[in-house]
Amino acid sequence: MSFSSKVKEELEKTVPGSRHCALAELAAVIHFGCRMEPHDNAIENVVIRSENPFVNRKYFTLLKKTFIINDNVVKLLQAVKILDEVGHMHQLDEAVHPLLIKNSCCRRAFLRGAFLSIGSMSDPNKGYHLEFVCENEVHALQIQQVICSFDIEAKIVRRKKYYVVYLKEGAGIVDLLNVMGAHLSLMQLENLRIEKEMRNSINRQVNCEAANITKTVHAASKQIEDILLLQKNYGLSNLPDNLRQTAQARLEHPESSLQELGEYLNPPVGKSGVNHRLRKLSELAERIRV
Repeated sequence: MSFSSKVKEELEKTVPGSRHCALAELAAVIHFGCRMEPHDNAIENVVIRSENPFVNRKYFTLLKKTFIINDNVVKLLQAVKILDEVGHMHQLDEAVHPLLIKNSCCRRAFLRGAFLSIGSMSDPNKGYHLEFVCENEVHALQIQQVICSFDIEAKIVRRKKYYVVYLKEGAGIVDLLNVMGAHLSLMQLENLRIEKEMRNSINRQVNCEAANITKTVHAASKQIEDILLLQKNYGLSNLPDNLRQTAQARLEHPESSLQELGEYLNPPVGKSGVNHRLRKLSELAERIRV
């Protein structure tokens, strides 16, 4: 099962505690995941159906929780503000009525229903991407607005005939999963994020150490080249004692760092002191080359 399906499976089992939240989620499920099929032009005969199994199961769960057996479709449509007081039927391509999502808890339920219906998420092992694929701009703008009400950044892009609301930051996706109530998926994602950050940190450290080793090797090779030139054309015995001792230590310990090299000298010399002496040797070698 994909990570996206696991999130939906968890959200499907998350049932709102209050009726107003259940209506908000039900309104999102109907608007984004269902279609209405009227029969004989009678409102009482409207059939609401979906081909999405997550939506179907959540739709009937919310119906069972929110309405009694004898309630008909008219009461349902009135409750989710699709049918108004005068009998006017609003279309599903319109936004969910703002009264249904005025409370923070209802907006959470709304987003849960929206994700079940039109949401998806990429495998977090490969990258971070969560999106809602909307059939019109009205739906996309409403979903974006609700997400942003929780201080989470969401953007909209046009993809062929669809409007896609998307998040690409791992932290934002974690926050949205928390808002929707997908806490198990959130913990799994956080664990994956931590593992990935640790791997990246270790790789950066290894790369940094490798770069430092390469730099040290190149520097030591140049120092040895300069010292051999001095030995051949000037003679190490003609060097001042401190430079001669440093030159001999470098020839004997070509792989050592400056700090290690200083410990071989008598008396021991610090890293900056060794670096200063090697620079002096390099300057002498350059004069010979000229």
